[in-house]
Amino acid sequence: MERGSACAAVLLAIVISAGCGGPKDDPILRLSAEESLIEGKALLEAKKFYSARQYLTHAFEVEPNSESGREALLLVADAHFLQGGSQNFIKAEAKYRDFQNRFPTSERSAYVQYQIAASLAGRMRRPDRDQSISHDALEAYQDLLRLFPESDKADEARRQIEVVKATLAEAEFLVGNYNFRRARFAKCGAVCFRAAVTRFERLLEEYPAYSEKDKIYYYLGLARLEIGEDEKAEEALQLLEAEYKGSKFLQGLERDRRQIAKDRAKREQKLARKAKRRS
Repeated sequence: MERGSACAAVLLAIVISAGCGGPKDDPILRLSAEESLIEGKALLEAKKFYSARQYLTHAFEVEPNSESGREALLLVADAHFLQGGSQNFIKAEAKYRDFQNRFPTSERSAYVQYQIAASLAGRMRRPDRDQSISHDALEAYQDLLRLFPESDKADEARRQIEVVKATLAEAEFLVGNYNFRRARFAKCGAVCFRAAVTRFERLLEEYPAYSEKDKIYYYLGLARLEIGEDEKAEEALQLLEAEYKGSKFLQGLERDRRQIAKDRAKREQKLARKAKRRS
C-alpha cells in the first residue's frame, strides 16, 4: 500500500508541475502575432538575436499567412544573417528559401534573393580550399540580376559578383601554379605543364577582370615554353612585357627563358643519344 501511495504522489506531483510550470505558461505564447512581432523587432534592433528569433518565430507560427507572419519569417532569417557565422548563414539561407517558396510573388522577392546570395557568400572559403560555395554564391547573385534587373540590389550584386569571381580566379591560379611547380619538382613533366596551361587559359577566359594577369601571362608563357609551344608562349610573354612594365615577374624573365632553353637542349641531346644507341 505504501508503495502504491508513493507512486500516486509522484504522479500527482507531475500533473501539478505540468499544470503550473509547463510550456503553456511561456509568456510568449500568450501574445498575438502582432504583439510578438513588435517585441521581436525591438529585440532585433537591440541585437539580441536569439531572443528576437523566439518572438518572431511565434509570430509566424500563430499567423503564417498574415502580413505579420510573413514579416516575422523574413526577420527570423535576418536575425540569423545579422548574427553571422557559418551555422547562422546556413540557417539564414534556409529561412530565406522558405520565405521564397511560401511567398513567391512577394514584393520583397528581390531582397530575399540578394540575401540568399549574401548568406552563401558569407560562407565562402579561402582560394586554396573547395570553392563549391563560391560557385553557388555566384549563381545566386546572377539569378538576382536575371530575375530582378531593376532591383535596388542590382548594383550591389554586380559588385559582389566581382568579389566572388576574384576568389574563383585566384583558386584557378593556385591549381595552375601547383601543377606548374609539380612539373618542375615532382618530375611529371609535360603532363603537369599542360594541366597548368589549361588552368591559366581558363582563368583568362572566364575571369577577364582578374587584377593580377601579369602573373598569369608569366606562368602561362613559361609553361608553354616548357612543352615546346614557343609561338604561343611568346604571345603571353609579350603581353606581360607590353602591358605590365612594372611587374615583378619581368625581373627574372630573361634568365628563365635561357634556363628553359638550356634544359630543353639537354633533354633533346639525351633523347638523341638514346635514339643513336637503339639504332
